[in-house]
Amino acid sequence: MSEDVVAAVTGERLGPLQLFLLFTQLSLMGFGGVLPMAYRFLVERRKMFTIREFGDLLGFAQLLPGATICNLSVIVGYRNAGFAGGAAAVAGMVGAPMVIVIMLGIAYQRSQELVLVHQALAGMSSVAAGLIIAIPLKLIGELRKNWIDLLFAGLAFIAVGLLRLPLLLVLVTLLPLLILVHARIVNGKR
Repeated sequence: MSEDVVAAVTGERLGPLQLFLLFTQLSLMGFGGVLPMAYRFLVERRKMFTIREFGDLLGFAQLLPGATICNLSVIVGYRNAGFAGGAAAVAGMVGAPMVIVIMLGIAYQRSQELVLVHQALAGMSSVAAGLIIAIPLKLIGELRKNWIDLLFAGLAFIAVGLLRLPLLLVLVTLLPLLILVHARIVNGKR
């Protein structure tokens, strides 16, 4: 695995096998909360992306249908090795966890009446919620540098989180406005 990490840090392109192994390791390290581990692994530890690049990729991955982390793995894999890289990365992301979930399902079916099992699941859900909350808090640091993006993020939070407006309506309304504001800023700098 160390050769893969060196290749990632030095900017060399990873091949499909390296991507498969990389994302298999990532999926096993972050089982149950892969997105926070992906951030830590790809941005903080391996420095494959800056915080801003990761935020941009994450935003794009969230707009696509399907699981965000799988979309992110396809994007990273495709950037490194084209179609084969995208397929290898997503296979690495879902292969081992799929086997583990099947085995856990069988184990749960046989032990679902135990109080200890219910307590363990309650504890795990708290940890997962904390990990999910940590990512936006880390990304907000990057947004503080750009007050316009922070303003639009706040408007989106208010609209969806507090006013309970449909996400699609909020995106269709705010996204063109954000693009227009950014275009005016860019044109104003010329």
